[in-house]
Amino acid sequence: MRAGGPPDTGFRLSGGLALEFQDVVRRRRMVRRFTDEPVAEDIVRRILRNAVRGPSAGFSQGQAFLVLRGEDLARFWALGVDWAGEPARTAPLVIVPFAVKDAYLDRYARPDKGWTDRDEAHWPVPYWYIDTGMAAMLILQTAVDEGLGALLFGFDPPGVARFAAEFGVPADHEPIGAIAIGHGDEPAPAKQASSRSVARRPDADVIHFGQW
Repeated sequence: MRAGGPPDTGFRLSGGLALEFQDVVRRRRMVRRFTDEPVAEDIVRRILRNAVRGPSAGFSQGQAFLVLRGEDLARFWALGVDWAGEPARTAPLVIVPFAVKDAYLDRYARPDKGWTDRDEAHWPVPYWYIDTGMAAMLILQTAVDEGLGALLFGFDPPGVARFAAEFGVPADHEPIGAIAIGHGDEPAPAKQASSRSVARRPDADVIHFGQW
């Protein structure tokens, strides 16, 4: 919560109104069209501060973020490695979250964790991806809290190497996708959005208490 903002029971919505956490969850959706209005610097900083507050196994902190605006963002779109779709390219801000597997392997080889090597077999679930996904969700939710729209989109796999070379990405940093952020220009979910063509599964089909 920002200084001078609402109490901890709620979140701030653009315009000074309080937005409850449940409303942040309910309103979060993928926005595919944006105005060209820039995102204020203080909002960008808040989004990033929240992103780094996500959980990470053993506090490995194996995440990194590339912030693209202006000419840097134009370079990104020009690469043609994204799956965002043409309308989303009006977004004034893109944040690329990276998973850093080596940070986890190194952290859990330290004495306090009890493993003596960096063998990936210790990890039946790759927490470097899970934790980076949690950071991405914090970015999406903070965008909603700020009255903005956001779209998580993927990379064309063959283009990832070109993207990494263009932006000097370290070899051990793997992008899990990218997030376009801006002032939404959609009054409702786009007609082609999956949320409008695919029914939400009933709770009884996906939530199980005690046993399947």
